[in-house]
Amino acid sequence: MPVPELPLARSSLPEAVSRFGATAGEAVAARAPGLGAAAGASSDAPTPPIPSAGLVGPPPTVAPPAVAPPAVAPPAGGTEAAWTGPAGGLERLLSGPHGLGTAGLRLTPREEPCAESAAERGRPVPGLYHHPIPEPDPVRVDEVSRRIKAWALDEVSLYPEEWEEQFDGFSVGRYMVGCHPDAPTVDHLMLATRLMVAENAVDDCYCEDHGGSPIGLGERLLLAHTALDPLYTAREYQPDWAASLHADAPRRAYRSAMDYFVRAAAPSQADRLRHDMARLHLGYLAEAAWAQQDRVPEVWEYLAMRQFNNFRPCPTITDTVGGYELPADLHARADMQKVIALASNATTIVNDLYSYTKELDAPGRHLNLPVVIAEREGLSDKDAYLKSVEIHNELMRDFETEAAALAAACPLPSTHRFLRGVAAWVDGNHHWHQSNTYRYSLPDFW
Repeated sequence: MPVPELPLARSSLPEAVSRFGATAGEAVAARAPGLGAAAGASSDAPTPPIPSAGLVGPPPTVAPPAVAPPAVAPPAGGTEAAWTGPAGGLERLLSGPHGLGTAGLRLTPREEPCAESAAERGRPVPGLYHHPIPEPDPVRVDEVSRRIKAWALDEVSLYPEEWEEQFDGFSVGRYMVGCHPDAPTVDHLMLATRLMVAENAVDDCYCEDHGGSPIGLGERLLLAHTALDPLYTAREYQPDWAASLHADAPRRAYRSAMDYFVRAAAPSQADRLRHDMARLHLGYLAEAAWAQQDRVPEVWEYLAMRQFNNFRPCPTITDTVGGYELPADLHARADMQKVIALASNATTIVNDLYSYTKELDAPGRHLNLPVVIAEREGLSDKDAYLKSVEIHNELMRDFETEAAALAAACPLPSTHRFLRGVAAWVDGNHHWHQSNTYRYSLPDFW
């Protein structure tokens, strides 16, 4: 199947951005010590609106907890009038632009899911700080789902017939449409969807459910990585390497997904993805080493591993999927890297929390944050799980605070749109975990 020719990614943002947000930027600068000077607060030029997870849905909510809520938790489904307290102003800003004429600055409309549809999609982890989003566009979901299944079966022979139910139950179409609300076309959405499926094929077949093992994992990952980062070697051996890319489903999926991606991405975006995938593979190897040693790491060691073995390669392609480019020098900024790391770390703990019972039911010991905390800190399963919720909430608020500071310090349209895209991915990721009742169920701790 020929690869569709997408227009090259370019920096873009609706002109309306330049007309809103000055008040928001000044307010954030006033609340963050030293931020005004860093952002050039004395300039008369208006700054674009502050990005956050709240830009892509209703104001943030904390699922009703059975334990004491976090200290700065806004009310679930809260209105603007309800945002009070020392951090209320910043939290209100982080919920996105307000007032007449600002609706177009959101990636998706602000709307509350109805109670009936929310119940059908599962319930959130009690006490978890998150931002609800509208249900992903069903037309796009159906088309992405149709295309990705055709790609998996016809182009890369990804799975045998007996795995079809699991593939369908993954609901990757809903997942990616929810995570990329600003994708201009379905072709753009497919860039992310193929990569997501390929990454899960590597995880399942090399590391976990379908024949995975820590033994020899380094070799398998390195050879698979050459499907993303091509081998340049002596001509005599080049054919052997090229043939190896078709040797198993994970390599076939990596090769094909990356081929589509590089045709649509700018060179710096493709190299960014290769780097983030190398990070991911490094995290896999750390977890494999602990499995071979039959060792539970310290909590900080586990969290360090999770900064590598996490979702980072997914939100960092938000600009390619959105049809524009965040310039390499802006992506490389230390404050941008911190924001990306915090977002990726928080989303990965979401996975630990929602997959907790699934992993307990699986054979062998699966490491996740609640399991590690219970083992290392001598807590009950319930207390370890609730502490993991608190850690997630801290990381989420740090992400939003750092994103607001970066937006004020770097008032460029491409920076702001990228930050909104990362925030959209964080929210879409939570929505998929909460609503995918085929894969996930919550423990009976409440």
